[in-house]
Amino acid sequence: MSVLPQQVDVVIIGAGAAGLLAAITAGNRGRKVLVLDHANKVGKKILMSGGGRCNFTNMYTEPSNFLSGNAHFCKSALSRYTQWDFIEMVGKHNVAYHEKKLGQLFCDNKASDIVAMLLDECQQAKADIRLHCDIAKISDKGEGFCLQTSLGSVECASLIVATGGLSIPTMGATGFGYKVAHQYGMTCLPTTAGLVPFTLTGGITGESKEQLVALAGNSLDVRISCNNMSFSEAMLFTHRGLSGPAVLQISSYWQLGQAVEVDLFPHLRLADFLAQMQRERPKAELKSILGELTTKKLAQILCDLWCTGALASKAVNQYSPPELEAIAAIFHQWSFKPSGTEGYRTAEVTLGGVDTNELSSKTMEANKRKGLYFVGEAMDVTGHLGGFNFQWAWASGFAAGSYV
Repeated sequence: MSVLPQQVDVVIIGAGAAGLLAAITAGNRGRKVLVLDHANKVGKKILMSGGGRCNFTNMYTEPSNFLSGNAHFCKSALSRYTQWDFIEMVGKHNVAYHEKKLGQLFCDNKASDIVAMLLDECQQAKADIRLHCDIAKISDKGEGFCLQTSLGSVECASLIVATGGLSIPTMGATGFGYKVAHQYGMTCLPTTAGLVPFTLTGGITGESKEQLVALAGNSLDVRISCNNMSFSEAMLFTHRGLSGPAVLQISSYWQLGQAVEVDLFPHLRLADFLAQMQRERPKAELKSILGELTTKKLAQILCDLWCTGALASKAVNQYSPPELEAIAAIFHQWSFKPSGTEGYRTAEVTLGGVDTNELSSKTMEANKRKGLYFVGEAMDVTGHLGGFNFQWAWASGFAAGSYV
């Protein structure tokens, strides 16, 4: 591989979603752009996302889909590079895609179609991308920067940090971006794993591990709530605890020690339904009726765990109206305290990061250091599940690339 150029207009650290969009935008403005990444591939997180099909944006992107210490910060960038702008690029490159649900757009074929599109755009913008490049030191050079790397030294007028967060370290995630922020006296908010499965120490209500294992693989649509937020999507029982879209969504709002409440039957009033079954199918057993709403195994185990004494599973005509209400309350208001999460190992995003109060919402430039920019997951902006984090990467990358 040839040595690095001695001087460029813009160095971007990180060849992920935000870094590549920033490179395309800056390059198309005539800036001489160099992208550096320590990985062996471009866009590793893009390639593995969405089960290999990349949920590249969401048609219903709104600022309310994002968590941040400053809820208003994301508004400017999202309004200037919208989901429709990225969809236009996808269409220009004839990348086939479809809506899976809830506005989530996925590639018909492979996530590599998105990476190929971005690389093609980088080539057209004359952005130079170098991999297997470790950054040893960043120092000031006049108003610009000098980077000492494993491939040599390079000077630049503007530096964009697009190194992501701590999620999925096997993909090469590091805290490098936070180190750069600290180097320039910037505040970083505490980081935690977001969009991540819950772990449960024992069974679903503290029972044996065997009962939890027996539920693994069963899923159902629920409404899950914590800290005045609720999501209605699928929940999956696993060998370690709970996962599925509903759990990943609420995990970003949960803190250790807090309870989570789940409505296992959000689409009907269970007491009324069971009363109806008393009239129509009086000899049917409770667990059989619930098994038709979920799965036989799930209904069997939950009834055995939760419905005891007078509420134990039997023919529905043997329950009084108050008992039906009590059974319904159990399934509509299951409350539990997760023992933790699976952590960064499986988390889709990192909560926290570079404090957005340290950055311009228009340009992503650091207030304390002219020419230094942060984009993507490295900062304290985290989207919901469903393509929102990619849209933030595109939008913040575009914002920085428009001003470097």
